Amino acid sequence: MTEEDGWSGSQSHGHRMARRIPIVVGRIAWNGPQNADDFRFLKSLGTRTPKITLPGPCYIHYRAGRANISRDVYPDLDIFWSDLVEAYIPEMRSLAQAGCRYLQIDETSLVKLGDPRVRRLLAERGDDWRDLLQGYVGVINAVVAGAPDGMTVGIHICRSQDPNWQADAGYDAIAEPLFNALRLENYFLEYDNARAGTFAPLRAVPAGKFVVLGLVAFKTSEVESVDFLMRRIEEASRYIDLEQLGLSPQCGFATSAAEHVTVTEEVERTKLARVVEVARRVWGSA
Repeated sequence: MTEEDGWSGSQSHGHRMARRIPIVVGRIAWNGPQNADDFRFLKSLGTRTPKITLPGPCYIHYRAGRANISRDVYPDLDIFWSDLVEAYIPEMRSLAQAGCRYLQIDETSLVKLGDPRVRRLLAERGDDWRDLLQGYVGVINAVVAGAPDGMTVGIHICRSQDPNWQADAGYDAIAEPLFNALRLENYFLEYDNARAGTFAPLRAVPAGKFVVLGLVAFKTSEVESVDFLMRRIEEASRYIDLEQLGLSPQCGFATSAAEHVTVTEEVERTKLARVVEVARRVWGSA
């Protein structure tokens, strides 16, 4: 379920746009395949490896914390997390049965923990951001551990591009656990504007892990130049080996149809073609 009203404006921390907030009123359980048919359709359209995205598990707790999780249903919050993880496992299996070998977790909570205003809001409701960071990493790891054999799992760290602030913070505060405690190898990071901070946190990425730089903005019609993208990649390579880097749009083009009226399908195709062009120049043919 979701609340009817969402978050109200905050007088102490600036305006927050209202959202429909999850509220847990019963035991969480898998309710049958939710994405397998969509994946089969996607797979039928091409010969390259298709990828599908599942929302990250932490959102359902992050938005309102313990207050929106029924104490009658879940007197022990550990059971809530266990049920939530267990719901992901058969969903991933259903995707594997449909032929999925590449899954992306879209995690919207982690990067917000680096924003001082978010930390104050969390403290007001009784949560310490450091405890949440440790707990959320553990939950994501439990989901990843349940992925079927042969399925590669990556994570997209999304800060939200809502014009009302969601996270005006880079990856600095979460870099060590993000790149070293999370037990996965592929990261998709938003780096299309100043809100993302510098590339310095990439120095925490260990050998064997791969970071895709989301340098191409999905909400603006201006197409990034080859020179601009190559300069940004070169800047990032000062902190991490070039062969551990890739290039992509910052987020999906369909995050919000209402906010994408100026970005036509033609512009989207041009931006994707630019990603391919630059990637071939930097890393060779794909």
